Amino acid sequence: MAEGQHKLAIFRGLLKFKSNQQKIWGVLIFLSIVTTIEVGLGILKPEILMTSFLRMKLLNWIFILLTIVKAYYIAWDFMHIRDERSGLKNSIVLPLVILIPYLIFILILEADYIFDVMDIGFVSWNF
Repeated sequence: MAEGQHKLAIFRGLLKFKSNQQKIWGVLIFLSIVTTIEVGLGILKPEILMTSFLRMKLLNWIFILLTIVKAYYIAWDFMHIRDERSGLKNSIVLPLVILIPYLIFILILEADYIFDVMDIGFVSWNF
C-alpha cells in the first residue's frame, strides 16, 4: 500500500467512500442489516426454514452462515486484515477456514449423539 493512501472501499471495491467516517457508517449499516435479518428470522421463524438439512434446521444453518459473514467482515475491515501482506492474511484466515467447519462438525456430531441417547430413552431429559 502506498504511503498515505487509505482504502475506503468495501465489498471488494463495489462501494467507495470519500472519508473514513463515511466508511465507518457504511460498515455499521451493513452489519446492522445483517443483524436485523438474524433477529427478524429468530422472531418470525418461517415455517419453510424449519425443515431439516443434515439433521439441523435450515434456520440454524442460516444463523451460522450470517454469523460467519459478520465475523469475517469485522476482522477484514475493523482489524485491517485487508491491508496486510498475503502471508499474514493466509496465516490468519486459513486456520479459521479449517477450524470453523471442524468446530461445526463437532457441534453437529455431539448434538446428534445427545439427541439419539435422549430420544431412545437411556437417559431422561433432565434439562
